[in-house]
Amino acid sequence: MPTRLTVRYAALSFILLAITPLLLSCSDTEQIKPVSKATIDPIAHINFIASEYSSETRPLLEGLVQDFMLKNPNIVIDLQVANWDILDSIYTTMISKNQPPDLLNTNVFSHFAYDGLLNDMNDILSPELRSKFYPDLMKLDQWDNKQYGVPYVSSNRKLYYNKELFREAGISKPPATWSELKQDSMKVKNTGKAHGFGVDLSDNEIQAYLSYFFLGAGGGWIKDGKWNINSPQNIEGLSFLKDMYTEGLSDPDPTVTTRDEKQRIVGDGKLSMMISGNYFTSVMPREFPGLQYGSGSIPVKDGVPPINFGVHDMLVSFKTDHTDKEAISKFLDYLYSDPIYTEIISREGFLPVTKDVGSQMSAANPLTKQNLTDLRTAQFYPVQQPEWQSIMDTARKMGDAVLHDHVSPKQALDQLQKFAEEKRLENTNKH
Repeated sequence: MPTRLTVRYAALSFILLAITPLLLSCSDTEQIKPVSKATIDPIAHINFIASEYSSETRPLLEGLVQDFMLKNPNIVIDLQVANWDILDSIYTTMISKNQPPDLLNTNVFSHFAYDGLLNDMNDILSPELRSKFYPDLMKLDQWDNKQYGVPYVSSNRKLYYNKELFREAGISKPPATWSELKQDSMKVKNTGKAHGFGVDLSDNEIQAYLSYFFLGAGGGWIKDGKWNINSPQNIEGLSFLKDMYTEGLSDPDPTVTTRDEKQRIVGDGKLSMMISGNYFTSVMPREFPGLQYGSGSIPVKDGVPPINFGVHDMLVSFKTDHTDKEAISKFLDYLYSDPIYTEIISREGFLPVTKDVGSQMSAANPLTKQNLTDLRTAQFYPVQQPEWQSIMDTARKMGDAVLHDHVSPKQALDQLQKFAEEKRLENTNKH
């Protein structure tokens, strides 16, 4: 269960009472003069629900929240760090009780904005902080011409591989196309030492692998402002993933092992390659110091141009009965201050969303510089579509159906397309 860090500061108020002096004469009395109460700043409360990215997250956030409250004794932050697996249930329960968090670290926002639940962050952000963010990431968090979210962390996705397994299989470079991916997976399989390509169709990351292979086939989630989930290109992309599994070229448990678990299987030498975020380069050396790994682009269908794919999470602020925009603004200024934010990014292994920290980290690490350059041209999830959260939730149920329940990729994507269209119509009628 997530823990709650709650620090309370009680304000003490002293009232000085004037004592009537002794009468010095029977004819004159001195008038008692009241002494005013000391002025005490009211206490502002910020309920902050944060996502747990790694074992570093909780101690890191607890420490910086304590530091902030020591420097700002009139602001109390109730911090709750929640694993992604239970995050949705925590904040949806709070919203259902009309007690939403003041700040939420999440990966979706537009359905909240559509329902009128969020503050416009332009009413909260200081001008100095607003100017720090990369404009392309800020644009992703806009809906209906308002800034309903601000970027928190970002990553770009690549193919990561075990160099030792590649050498043993006689593979000299990472595969760039689907045909090369199949060939190299077969070479690794033939060594008898490991599985080829890690496919993640679990409820944890299925939306990511669908995105990689939709885009890698020349498709995507949206076309001309409309959902385009069952396009021929997307069907081809999902069919390729299914073929990798049925031909024994993937790991044996695409719908069971999550991304983090697959990374450990790569580290153990039982899986040769997978697609992951740039945090792979921070997490894996800690967990597997002896691992020799390399990276390459996300493989695409032969003849399709290479793709860059990025992911970003954001902070949103819900309207509450105690919203204190000035206090939230002060905390965000602190959170994104260069030293604090640099520590967050460094320890979690993400890419920064602020330009100054990005420049500093790029100067220190050429790989970070390249990752940030790639991120500027990356494609992202359609987070600005209010239906996206529901579509993701529905897509999470597809993995077993496609691989094990004899549902064809076309049937699965037809069903998801129908759901998306119905959800959009429902939203339109609601408003």
